[in-house]
Amino acid sequence: MHLCSIDQAVEQVLSRLPAHIHMGLPLGLGKPNAFVNALYARVRELPERSLTIYTALSLGRPPLGDGLQRRFLEPFVERVFADYEELTYLADLRNDNLPPNIRVEQFFMQPGSLLHSETAQQDYISSNYSHAARDINAKGLNLVAQLVAATPEKPVHLSLACNPDITLDLQPMIAKRRAAGETILMLGQVHTELPYMPGDAELPIDAFDLLIDEAEQRRLFSTPNMPVTTQDHCIGLHASSLVRDGGTLQIGIGAMGDALAAALLARQGDNEGYRALLGELDVGPWQALIEREGGVDAFAQGLYGCSEMFVNGLLALAEAGVVRRPADEQGVLAHGGFFLGPQAFYQRLREMPLEQRARFAMTRISFINELYGQEDLKRRQRRDARFVNTVFGMTLLGAGVADQLEDGRVLSGVGGQYNFVAQGHALEGGRSILLLRSWRESGGEVTSNLFWQYGHCTIPRHLRDIVVTEYGIADLRGQTDSEVIARLLAVSDSRFQDELMEQAKRAGKLARDFQLDARFTDNTPERLEAIKVRHARLFPEYPLGTDFTAEERDLLRALNWLKSKFKLSEVLELGKAALEAPGPEGYEAHLARMQLERPQGLKEELYQRLLLAGLAAT
Repeated sequence: MHLCSIDQAVEQVLSRLPAHIHMGLPLGLGKPNAFVNALYARVRELPERSLTIYTALSLGRPPLGDGLQRRFLEPFVERVFADYEELTYLADLRNDNLPPNIRVEQFFMQPGSLLHSETAQQDYISSNYSHAARDINAKGLNLVAQLVAATPEKPVHLSLACNPDITLDLQPMIAKRRAAGETILMLGQVHTELPYMPGDAELPIDAFDLLIDEAEQRRLFSTPNMPVTTQDHCIGLHASSLVRDGGTLQIGIGAMGDALAAALLARQGDNEGYRALLGELDVGPWQALIEREGGVDAFAQGLYGCSEMFVNGLLALAEAGVVRRPADEQGVLAHGGFFLGPQAFYQRLREMPLEQRARFAMTRISFINELYGQEDLKRRQRRDARFVNTVFGMTLLGAGVADQLEDGRVLSGVGGQYNFVAQGHALEGGRSILLLRSWRESGGEVTSNLFWQYGHCTIPRHLRDIVVTEYGIADLRGQTDSEVIARLLAVSDSRFQDELMEQAKRAGKLARDFQLDARFTDNTPERLEAIKVRHARLFPEYPLGTDFTAEERDLLRALNWLKSKFKLSEVLELGKAALEAPGPEGYEAHLARMQLERPQGLKEELYQRLLLAGLAAT
């Protein structure tokens, strides 16, 4: 192990590795940005050298945009991300401006962030998360660089902390190639804010060839909790009734995952209110399924968490005593491959005693995402598993769409979604649950997220299992095509049911005289909003906490409403006369936060009017 500065580390890499550097960086949080930026800057000035970066989920501050969005985001981004060091390559990737001797190949992208980058789209690799180590190694990987955590309690060890996922899977492959005479360097840099995770994630210090002598102290990247809408809460509530006490839970990132966590917290902490709400949502049509596969009682045994991503929601469930079933003799409550979350999530982990942190076991992704390798152990641990993932679209024949648009552009990546769906089928008592918002609204246009056909699928229809929308549950496993269609129509939005039904009939996949049961013809947002009013406490906007101030929460609601209802470019052309808006009384703090308390000129007057209309509507 060689202690050195960042500049010295760059020199070591350039002198010890061949002309083409193949650098692997962890997915998400664990990238040593300062070193990566220094190496990137050096190689771009050396045309005789080349650098290929293999990674996933390259994180950056959200683009500020302009107009109202910029006024909202700028102070928030400054406060939350503070002095976080941006990745230079990410800005160049967004602008299709990478140097000719540098490439970035990713198997997962920050959702939607690189849709318009031709470079990122062309160098995307469609691989299962569990195959990433194999594929990166096969490309000739010769440098692994990542952030690590240190603790005085373990002076001769470092922890891979947020990212043992791929690094641990690479270790035996690297050892084999080194034994054959290849030079492959491991570089680490301690980050003072990174929680030290004991167990599998620990490596001896001498596992690192290069260790940066100065710990990184700048802000860790975080993902602030986004608001959970009525639509998402209803999805979470239905899904929560399928989780069996004493079972296993895998849960994803995002508002729908937060909604599921919130519903499970309510099932445990406010069981009477939870049952009353499910009664109003009318889960009667799925009562037999719920009794067979899930339950609505508070948890007597608790759950074990097994998730590629250790999310904020899993930690909240553990703190509330929902996730409390130990998987092994060591008392592990949850296994995770990587973590990423809001600042408060990192802080709660840092403040835990080390032995408590050990109950959240960060480990290799192959352990979590695959059944092979220790299969008997995994089958024992993962009993009654519920693998809960999200899709943005679904065909009426049961294929799920999660990672790519039908024109070929990639939104994010497949990650581990396929693996968890496959495990749902392979494990006795296991179920795969796909969460889907049945409709979306943008620029005033409402469209269905259930389609007759779509030009791409992430989860093929032969792996269909359970689909949950805000309107209910569709159990598709082992069903005929006509039954799959009927069950998905029953949980689709009533504004689109007739058209979808007609398409299925035209294709000869649904009987001509088929009629939808009247119980499913009032699937409307208005019905759900009315239920929310009667059960308001079970619809918290930020069930897992928030980084937004009270005014910012109101403003975000207003801005999201404006975005869904209007194409802002059209409103700007129409002028302020086109918009009914209240006076500024009562909204002074909101206007001040957006620097619109005293608008200058027509554009700012229109911005103020738009904002007041949004605030009044929400």
